[in-house]
Amino acid sequence: MKPEKGRLRPGRAFLIIINNMKVVAINNRAVNVFVVMLCQSFQTVSVAGIALFLPSIRSDLDLSFTQAGTLSAATIFSYALMQIPAGYLADRYGLKRIFFIGVLGTTFLCLTFGLVPRYWHALVNQTASGIFHALLFQAGLALLASWFGAERRATAMGLSLVGIFAGQLLINALGPWLVEHFGWRFPFISFGFVGILASFIYLRLGQESQDTQSREKLRIADALRLFRHRFMWVCGIIQYVRLGVMQGIAFWLPTLLIDEQGLALQVTGSIIALRTLLIAPSNLLGGYISDRLKRPTAVMGISLVILAMTTAALAKVNDVALLIALIFINAIFIQFYFGPLFAVPVEKYGTHMAGTLSGFGNFFANLGAFTFTYLLGALKDQTGYFESGFYAMAGACLLGLIFTVLLEGMRRH
Repeated sequence: MKPEKGRLRPGRAFLIIINNMKVVAINNRAVNVFVVMLCQSFQTVSVAGIALFLPSIRSDLDLSFTQAGTLSAATIFSYALMQIPAGYLADRYGLKRIFFIGVLGTTFLCLTFGLVPRYWHALVNQTASGIFHALLFQAGLALLASWFGAERRATAMGLSLVGIFAGQLLINALGPWLVEHFGWRFPFISFGFVGILASFIYLRLGQESQDTQSREKLRIADALRLFRHRFMWVCGIIQYVRLGVMQGIAFWLPTLLIDEQGLALQVTGSIIALRTLLIAPSNLLGGYISDRLKRPTAVMGISLVILAMTTAALAKVNDVALLIALIFINAIFIQFYFGPLFAVPVEKYGTHMAGTLSGFGNFFANLGAFTFTYLLGALKDQTGYFESGFYAMAGACLLGLIFTVLLEGMRRH
């Protein structure tokens, strides 16, 4: 018997339902990835803004270079201490809840930084900001990874930095104009206000994937047990180098260009914005190559070699054109290995610990960031130049290369 005209055969109806479900799933993932990256774009706005506007902030708040360095170091130190707790809280109590708290706290403190009258107010503000940065980063990283399969994990984790650097790009591009017309406080207030609105957009639209909703709750003993594993210590040392070099250059490069090279704030802002524009896609490319070749340590090793050479050269070059070229080459590789480095522990221990594993690695990473941010400011006060600090970061890259070779041997066995 032929089916009546206008009615669907059961098989065809089933296929239509399946196709519609796929479309809904793809759209659902796209919306969630977008709103997470939107909120992540506000994570380091205050840090990038402080670095870019540091000459104006130092003048207004009457800060030494060492005190200026502590504004970044305080954020990094509290951020580092919160890495493992933040990852555990995200795995234990739900990624969406912890992510929202992190975004709201981070953006509120960004807004209030624009209102601080004295150094110690700014120091307390940035110390508290580091706590919420950790909640935002760890939960956001796990949220993005949960919406992609294991074969695209490094690429998915790399999306986290795309969101973060999008915010840095905006503050570097728009910030100098806003400072020129309204003063250094206005960018923090305006970006913070928009970020608070973004946090509530996420609360309304954001969801967790089915993988995160159904996985077993992590125990705190499972998180602490990672300190017994030599594999995780080797990853942690490489993370120490990664963010130490990244943050040391990011925080002090604007001051290097303005104070030692004599460039204007607007020109410096443009250079930093272009540098940021290079970092985001190169980070994705590094994750993609790692996923395609299944060689994360090769991506890490090549990146560290190039970073060692370019970071050392930044300390000696006086020609502005050559210096800018070195800055851009350095920018391509400075986070090229972010995704592979975060994906390697998840490859070994499983996605149910993604938040805690990234928290463990980022704990060491931010100890490195604290070390080099403070060290470069202190050496600048002592010597009057950044040269010795940049040589120290180049040496750290070579140390990271040695431990990358060790990591590859451990992965094989």
